Amino acid sequence: MTPAVRRRIYGVDFSGAANAGAKIWIAGDPIEGGSLRMEGCFRAEALPGSGRDGGRCLAALRDAMGNHREAAWGLDFPFGLPEALVEDETWEEFLRRFPARYAGALAFRQACRRAASGRELKRLTDRETRTPFSPYNLRVFRQTYHGICDVLAPLVASGSACVLPMQPAQPARPWILEVCPASLLKREGLSVPYKGRTAGHRANRQRILKRVKDMEGVAVVASGVRGAALKDSSGDALDSVLAAVATFRSLRETARLVTASRTPYALEGYVCL
Repeated sequence: MTPAVRRRIYGVDFSGAANAGAKIWIAGDPIEGGSLRMEGCFRAEALPGSGRDGGRCLAALRDAMGNHREAAWGLDFPFGLPEALVEDETWEEFLRRFPARYAGALAFRQACRRAASGRELKRLTDRETRTPFSPYNLRVFRQTYHGICDVLAPLVASGSACVLPMQPAQPARPWILEVCPASLLKREGLSVPYKGRTAGHRANRQRILKRVKDMEGVAVVASGVRGAALKDSSGDALDSVLAAVATFRSLRETARLVTASRTPYALEGYVCL
């Protein structure tokens, strides 16, 4: 086992909604003997100091991430923009300037669309991993904005975490990686409708969970995790489990992260699968 996967793994299904505490799910998983053990899955409103309100919840999430120094966190929102829309020389400069550049999430989307002449551009990593949307698409722009502005930027500015592969992995800091559950399912041949209340949707969630349990390196999927992922008809709980799997798998293949530390990923961001 490489030193990277001795870290505790957390997968986060992110949301930029006003009631983010009820929308964000976190799967927390320790590593034992080189294998991933899925033992927890809960809403972000359960974090210490959290609640349903988006601002309060994201502050609690930042605290949790910064305080778990021996952890790796996989979050499912874009960590950057297509190179054609980035005015900065480095990703760290882009991150530092981001909060002051836009008045809010809607202003962020409008600015991106103007700069792209109304087109929805994708990053190289989006095209390669077949992510569903552009970072400023109508369905994800709030996630992108709040994820960068309210989570990544404060953590990096305070030196409380490092974001891979755009930054070097520091042993004494938590690591943050970008993941995409939908892309992971495509890679596994499991692109089936699982977000919904019908018996068919639930059966597909069960099918996906079975595949997760059978994946190499996954030792245990606790009954509480299975129950939460099956019960949650939005699919968000299951997405947090998939985010944890993608994070774990990426840290087992550190050579890919080293390669991805070069441009254009170093500027645009990199989806870990």
